Amino acid sequence: MGSNSAASISDRFLETAADNLRIAKILVQMGLDPNNITYDTLLDRLLEIVLANITLANMLALVGAIFLVATLLMHTIVPLRVASMLGCMFFVAYGALSGNVGAFILYLLLLPINAIRLRQILNLIKRARIATEGDTSLELLKPFMTERRYRRGDKLFRKNDAASEMFLTVTGTFLVKEISVELPPGRLMGELGFLTPNQRRTATVECIEDGQVMTITYEKLLEIFFQNPQFGYYCLVLTSQRLLENISRLEGIIAQGKAARQTLASDDIA
Repeated sequence: MGSNSAASISDRFLETAADNLRIAKILVQMGLDPNNITYDTLLDRLLEIVLANITLANMLALVGAIFLVATLLMHTIVPLRVASMLGCMFFVAYGALSGNVGAFILYLLLLPINAIRLRQILNLIKRARIATEGDTSLELLKPFMTERRYRRGDKLFRKNDAASEMFLTVTGTFLVKEISVELPPGRLMGELGFLTPNQRRTATVECIEDGQVMTITYEKLLEIFFQNPQFGYYCLVLTSQRLLENISRLEGIIAQGKAARQTLASDDIA
């Protein structure tokens, strides 16, 4: 009863729509009689059209469209480029089978562009991974650095001083006074000032054994940072390690303070 009622309502709606001249033309183009149109005849005709157009070329275009639409839902670049390449490949095949020269040329050109971009991204990821495995970026810096020597007792910089350069220790020993940490040869220092918003020194560094350092200005460092992703990622890793070391050192100081208070409390009770 309900289905018959719905069908009759649909038929009346189609009859009303068929009175519109534009809709009537569309129905005629579909091979339907606007004066004798029902829900069943329209559904049957649409099914005939769909079945008549199920060809290998159209199926390839459908799969290609699914891949290209999927790229709009992806959040990372590598799978996006892979899906885009697959979509282009299916559309190239569609253009070749259907004789659609425009589609064939368009997606044939897009295919190598996506392939080149994918390779660039993979190389970037590879360089970033290499950057976390060693100090290869330090070799990159040395041609841009200037040699400087310090004697025992010299201050390289003081806490809250304006920061304008980064240092690489070559020989000698240097002391970070606020946290009593010695820096042997091969260590970077002053990199945190490069990343702080106001570019101020976060600690005082003093030479405690005559030595040599290499320096590089932040301006040159910023230029290399943007030109070389490997070095940029290395800086992020280095800064993260330094912050984790500071947190670990702070936790140790807090633990020592708690232990000292507990000892004092025990002595008072005794």
